[in-house]
Amino acid sequence: MRTGSPWRDLPPAFGNWNSQFRRFRRWAMAGVFERLFKAVSCDPDFEYALIDGTIVQVHQKATGAKGGLRLRPLDARAGG
Repeated sequence: MRTGSPWRDLPPAFGNWNSQFRRFRRWAMAGVFERLFKAVSCDPDFEYALIDGTIVQVHQKATGAKGGLRLRPLDARAGG
């Protein structure tokens, strides 16, 4: 879980950065994050999973834009 930002850059609203770091390390060593991950990933609920055109966009090559898929007629000499 490396983000590249130092603990000292934690916003003041979270309290002393060193206290938060110590708590994080305790939880990591105690396996809290593994238990949380297992709890939220074991039974996925797809009831509210929606995918439509407002969320997903097709790449320009998939729409037939220049440089995309080109259909060529079968060559009679090639046996097709």
